[in-house]
Amino acid sequence: MKQILQDLKDGGTHVVDVPAPAVRPGHVLVRSAVSLISAGTERMLVEFGRSNMLDKARQQPDKVRMVLDKVKTDGFVPTIQAVQSKLDQPLPLGYSNVGVILEVGAGITDLAVGDLVVSNGHHAEIVCVPRNLCAKVPPGVSEESAAFTVLAAIALQGIRLITPSLGENIVVTGLGLIGLVAVQLLRANGCNVMGIDTDPGRVATAKTLGAWTVDLSAGEDPLERAAAFSNGRGVDAVLLTASTKSDEPVHQAAEMCRKRGRIVLVGVTGLKLSRADFYEKEISFQVSCSYGPGRYDPAYEEQGQDYPYGLVRWTEQRNFEAVLDLMAAGSLGVDNLISHRFAIDDAGQAYDLLTNESPLGIVLQYPAADPTRQLDSRDRVVVLGDGKGHKATKCVIGMIGSGNYASGTLIPAFRDAGANLGVLASAAGVSSVHSGKKFGFESATTDADAVPANESVDTVVVATRHDTHARYAIPALNAGKHVFVEKPLAINREELDQIEAAYAAAGGGPILMVGFNRRFSPLTEKLKELLDAKSEPKSFIMAVNAGAVPDDHWVQDPIQGGGRIIGEACHFIDLLRFLAASPIVKVSSMKMGVAPGVTIRDDKASINLAFADGSFGTVHYLANGHRSFPKERLEVFCGGAVLQLDNFRSLEGFGWSGFSGMKLRRQDKGNAACAAAFIKAVKEGLAAPIPAEEIFEVSRATFDAVDGFSVFR
Repeated sequence: MKQILQDLKDGGTHVVDVPAPAVRPGHVLVRSAVSLISAGTERMLVEFGRSNMLDKARQQPDKVRMVLDKVKTDGFVPTIQAVQSKLDQPLPLGYSNVGVILEVGAGITDLAVGDLVVSNGHHAEIVCVPRNLCAKVPPGVSEESAAFTVLAAIALQGIRLITPSLGENIVVTGLGLIGLVAVQLLRANGCNVMGIDTDPGRVATAKTLGAWTVDLSAGEDPLERAAAFSNGRGVDAVLLTASTKSDEPVHQAAEMCRKRGRIVLVGVTGLKLSRADFYEKEISFQVSCSYGPGRYDPAYEEQGQDYPYGLVRWTEQRNFEAVLDLMAAGSLGVDNLISHRFAIDDAGQAYDLLTNESPLGIVLQYPAADPTRQLDSRDRVVVLGDGKGHKATKCVIGMIGSGNYASGTLIPAFRDAGANLGVLASAAGVSSVHSGKKFGFESATTDADAVPANESVDTVVVATRHDTHARYAIPALNAGKHVFVEKPLAINREELDQIEAAYAAAGGGPILMVGFNRRFSPLTEKLKELLDAKSEPKSFIMAVNAGAVPDDHWVQDPIQGGGRIIGEACHFIDLLRFLAASPIVKVSSMKMGVAPGVTIRDDKASINLAFADGSFGTVHYLANGHRSFPKERLEVFCGGAVLQLDNFRSLEGFGWSGFSGMKLRRQDKGNAACAAAFIKAVKEGLAAPIPAEEIFEVSRATFDAVDGFSVFR
């Protein structure tokens, strides 16, 4: 299928063939009929992409600070590589889609195959969208009109925040698509409306919709017009739907308002507010969040947890329905807002028009499909190579997952280690096609479940969300494939038991590997060499400045990510197990106590490990530090001497005979060496780089740490 992607490095817009997505629980699969280009948002994204690196940095000062902090801790080269990797990921464009449902995911009972729906799906022939981000199109509303629903919901949410009442005088500054829709909605609400813009054509359109108007290009004074509009009393509210870096629209809005007037920002403007503007009149100012309540809430959007109707009357999905009802009733018309139509294949022309002129509604049209044809496995694969497949029969990789870490670290490491790159899978298909072409995979797919059964693949790499690791590892082991799982191996004991059973049933033939890369760092190997010369037990202190992760991030969810101890601290339990070279015999742990404002405590914890040879170690995994401080530091006390490993860039010895220190030019956490060791073992039939028994042991010790958390009060 075809999809529109933007290159963030140069702003180029491309129509790309990607595999059709698979339907997921709580989602629907939609074949697109039309979609609408958002002139404001999408122009801004394209212009950002076309700007140079300096201008990109100026537009995102917060990201610049993060980059500078990363340089301090990780070094210049890794930081630049991380930035380039981020910019290398293509961006799917679009969020106003209309089409017919092809498939319905588990748990959805109020939508059916064949229903015409609107959604915030991308510009693509087939989209997979959550239930709470789509709404059924009522009879009498055309596909093109329905395509305006999502943008109209943005205007509607801004108006809801203004809380207009019958007869109020309200100004709309910025008469793009959202502004012109807002004019109609306010008029339908019984308000008097004045529209302001620099484009004479848009001003003229607003006038036909019954608004007073101000044409800034003609030199008309908005404050004088606002005074006349409000009979000298000041306007009741201003809705800012403009897109500009200037602070003037906010200042102007405050000057127009009466005492205790309201200003709601829907668009993008400068926000250097003058206290005097707001203080003397007690003006309220609020920023509207997209389509309404539920936006950016993963529980609502992705997991389908609706807000109670009686408590949250207007969610984003119910705003979609309200807009469609207004269209069906004839209270909202958008036919006169369509300025251009393009076929999806000609989308490049549409985006050139978008950045060179000032169009209103650009509708993209998709080819009609045979309504009787169902999607099959062929639709979910795109051949990237010559179509002949891999001639190699050994170490042909089927990789599941192509996110930032996979594309930026794992795939290059496997390629450089000599792996044969077969098939690359991702949920949406965009990243697998992009990375697949970049690194030389034979094909890309959205059918991850088919990868373990692929006959041309003998090695499966799993780099997906933590709750899916066991789902893909077990069938791969059952099929006799070698398996590399990016940590963790599993997120609960039941999954671990199932993986261990599958490995045992395979009779030791396949290699099972987890991406515990830190044991492969050159500094770790040197440290291990030094420790192996000592017969005394060792004492380890591992300090991890993990950094804060938002409470609602999937990795914090026990169901999806397993929490950060299982998801990341397992690295450091494995590192100490490797250096101790002795089994873990006891685990105890403590997490931060109950305290006001601390909602997640598991990622601020101390884990104590006892080893069979008398060694012991502590992992301090702390998410409450500062990102400018080095992330990982290990101190080892042994036989009257100390070794200090600092962020995998330097190793220093104190009182260590024959060793004072070792420093790398750049940080090396062992990712490349870890992949190379695995590929070498697969190709040459060697033993696993990490014994499976150690992998299972470390996994169980991680679960012991989480299960044994004690809390002080």
